[in-house]
Amino acid sequence: MTPARPGPSPAVTATAAATTAVTVVGIGADGWAGLPDASRAALGAAEVLIGGPRQLDLLPPDCAGLRVPWPSPLRPAVPGLLAAHAGRRIAVLASGDPMFHGIGRALAEELGPARLYVLPHPSSVSLAAARLGWPLEDAEVVTLVGRPTARLAAALHTGRRLLVLGADAAAPAEIAALLRDRGFGPSPMRVLEQLGGARERTTAQRTADDWPAGGPLGDPLNIVAVECRRAPDALRLGAGPGLPDEAYEHDGQLTKRHVRAATLGALAPAPGELLWDVGGGSGSIAIEWMRTHPSCRAVTVEKEPARAARIARNADRLGVPGLRVVTGAAPAALAELPSPDAVFVGGGLTAPGLLDACWEALRAGGRLVANTVTLESEALLAEAHRRHGGELVRLAVAHAVPVGAFTGWRQAMPVTQWAVHKTLDTSAGEDR
Repeated sequence: MTPARPGPSPAVTATAAATTAVTVVGIGADGWAGLPDASRAALGAAEVLIGGPRQLDLLPPDCAGLRVPWPSPLRPAVPGLLAAHAGRRIAVLASGDPMFHGIGRALAEELGPARLYVLPHPSSVSLAAARLGWPLEDAEVVTLVGRPTARLAAALHTGRRLLVLGADAAAPAEIAALLRDRGFGPSPMRVLEQLGGARERTTAQRTADDWPAGGPLGDPLNIVAVECRRAPDALRLGAGPGLPDEAYEHDGQLTKRHVRAATLGALAPAPGELLWDVGGGSGSIAIEWMRTHPSCRAVTVEKEPARAARIARNADRLGVPGLRVVTGAAPAALAELPSPDAVFVGGGLTAPGLLDACWEALRAGGRLVANTVTLESEALLAEAHRRHGGELVRLAVAHAVPVGAFTGWRQAMPVTQWAVHKTLDTSAGEDR
């Protein structure tokens, strides 16, 4: 049998495993040969071994536990599978580091961290950085496993290095196609396959423009390394709010760039928060909210089906395909939505009960921002400001335009904006 690498004592592992429900063992493409003593001991002692068929095939006959392959889809099967083998020593196999885009997250959420004992293996991302000589803290990791390729678009900025976890053998060609479509065809790419295993391979570097669209498929276990370079004629999209208006497909219903930047500033997105974008128009506020951090979430509500479809196309193109688009009229369409951390109302303010419904749904500590250009809606915002406080401001933007042989200012319609934080008034026991 192949000598094991040093690691935690098998005795320590056995003691820890005895006090937990599930031991999670990371394994690499090098299989059993790459495992330390502690991981081998945990697998050898397990009565039930759960993992993907490829991972289970890496174990020697000495691991005599019942081998149970994960069904597909995996995540819904986790509770039932664990319950079916409750009371037995269970070891779950995971690729690389179980807590880095791995099964460890699902198990921790299902069982609680205290009932897991995790024995990680170096992740494929760590191995890729080592092979490339890239400082890992300077590279952005994007996973496409179980996710649409379009989400990669939000990470495209000139000079950035990306390590993209491919979903299958077709991933490199799909990534190259997206780079070309989004104006990053000059970006150099390399594919690293079977990292750490006997069949490890790194392809020659070539640009996305030169990547063969119908070339031979490589190994399904791959990471694509991308050095982002924007084509000279491609539209530049920054990381902050206020993308160029030209970045959006729209029919005129678009919060313009400068007002959009001020609006996102007032909404103050933070990682993990949920936004309601009511009266979505072209979806620009929700899209730029989600672009601020990969964990930001948003729901946009738009009553016009054609605009709702346009919002989905804009979200896909700008790298946030996870934006949820609800087609319906507010406030009725808000009834079943999860409670938001922030609300933006960009249209439909005069709909009876809309502002009150948004205010009631908003979590304590949340923010509400509403914009309008009409006197009727402005009166509603003035009344809301009187009741709930906050800030009432007028945003005026003018653009320099030709006036005959000279240059003058053209004033856009001023926007009235109400921005307010919902705080809990403990003395009254009410939100205000």
